[in-house]
Amino acid sequence: MITFEKVGVQYDGAPAPVLTGVDLTIAEGELALVVGRTGSGKSTLLRAINGLVPHFSGGTLTGRVTVDGRDTRDHRPRDLADVVGYVGQDPMAGFVTDTVEDELAYGMESLGLSPAVMRKRVEETLDLLALAHLRERPLAGLSGGEQQRAAIGSVLTTHPRILVLDEPTSALDPVASEEVLATLQRLVHDLGLTVVLAEHRLERVVQYADRVVLVNGTGVVSGSPAEVLADAPVAPPVVELGRVAGWKPLPLSVRDARRQAGDLRAALADLQPPSRTPEAGELVVRVEHLAASYARVPALQGVSTTLARGEIVALMGRNGAGKSTLLNVMVGSKRVTSGTVIVDGLDPRALKPAQLLHHVGLVPQTPGDLLYAATVADECAAADRVIRRPPPGTPARDGAAEPGTTLELFDRLSPDVDPETHPRDLSEGQRLTLALAIVLAAKPPVLLLDEPTRGLDYTAKHRLVEILRDLAAEGHAVMLATHDVELVAEVAHRVLVIAEGELVADGPIADVVVASPAFAPQVAKVLAPQRWLTPTEVAVALADSRIPR
Repeated sequence: MITFEKVGVQYDGAPAPVLTGVDLTIAEGELALVVGRTGSGKSTLLRAINGLVPHFSGGTLTGRVTVDGRDTRDHRPRDLADVVGYVGQDPMAGFVTDTVEDELAYGMESLGLSPAVMRKRVEETLDLLALAHLRERPLAGLSGGEQQRAAIGSVLTTHPRILVLDEPTSALDPVASEEVLATLQRLVHDLGLTVVLAEHRLERVVQYADRVVLVNGTGVVSGSPAEVLADAPVAPPVVELGRVAGWKPLPLSVRDARRQAGDLRAALADLQPPSRTPEAGELVVRVEHLAASYARVPALQGVSTTLARGEIVALMGRNGAGKSTLLNVMVGSKRVTSGTVIVDGLDPRALKPAQLLHHVGLVPQTPGDLLYAATVADECAAADRVIRRPPPGTPARDGAAEPGTTLELFDRLSPDVDPETHPRDLSEGQRLTLALAIVLAAKPPVLLLDEPTRGLDYTAKHRLVEILRDLAAEGHAVMLATHDVELVAEVAHRVLVIAEGELVADGPIADVVVASPAFAPQVAKVLAPQRWLTPTEVAVALADSRIPR
């Protein structure tokens, strides 16, 4: 169905090729999972399948890519539209209409299908992806996860034989992710659809994959999930837990791990997970009886909570629950209907941007909103200049940033990126790490992150975890809105859960997530009812228990 023969891709002006000598065959009816570090070439590989590379990306493609017998050098994306459906990392960039229902119909209109067929397929897709209640909603007013589902639906209505998806669950909550992945699995098994998808959160997808394609920066390694992940330096938590416990074969799903976990649970029965309670610090955020709305539709209703120095709080909930709204209120960019918000002793709505930066920083869901310069180096230099500039009317702070602070942080999160690269030429994950570096470099007392691991590979995520822990240890308060339950398991002290704009849970991480089917990390699911959260916690506890006392 899809064949790569000695394929290489070199973009104009790039110092090195993105892909070199790729040989790969994906059979009809396979679900192929493409993995690799941020910026390794995964998106380039996917875009070569439908001809976006090289027809729209520029650069040079060597070798040959054939899709259903068609050579992509001779067939532009429009010539492959009846065979390949493609959903990119940014769903908004691909929308051409205004509402969900119109977007689902647009591709079929372009193919000239009859109104009766179009109506039937639209209804089927609305039900398949749980979008029926959103059919008349403006696409621009949907949450990130809802936009992602609408983008997938707009491709499915054309009934392609090959579906290519770049990070399809990156903006979805755990339940919505499972629904989408289960839908893709049904399409593969029942209709023989070939699905190729790139994902960083392997714990969500690997159990569904027939093949894993590891992009290592130049070529690829392809094989069964067990073969590719057996020696991988980083792997899903359930695989890491299997390595700690010495299980063979290594499990790829929670179900497989639970079947082998009896002896491990017995070994851990008398041991205690480490405490996640931080040392009590000064309260720097107070939210009381907060309410906010969009066009008279309530987004937050009576939310009250606090955030203290040295504390990392995770904000969780399904798509559209109000998480991003709460963060936007805390930086003063969203008006409130009632209630109060005090951040670092001030009302954020009363501060100008230059003042606000020294009290609270927000990394938004769309990191490109923070990027304006022509190169990565220029972005970092501009951020350094702003950091060293004190708020109007205040003296310079001790420990002001030295030149290069932002660029050093960016290189720590995304190493080996040419500083002269234009931000638009970065991968989605690299743009996110650049925005993270810009905000993190200022080290504001309160740091707010909206989906901070979207597009990040495991290595970059581990670096982010280290940075957040360091910031908390230095006395910064961190709140992150995320669907990444494994990130929460690694760093959070406390978890807030929002549903329909209301705060329904607020407590220590283990109290909130271990009993939650939706928000429990893989290790907690495997070892429940015990309260272990990460493979590292288990490994350290087992090692300590074997030390002679």
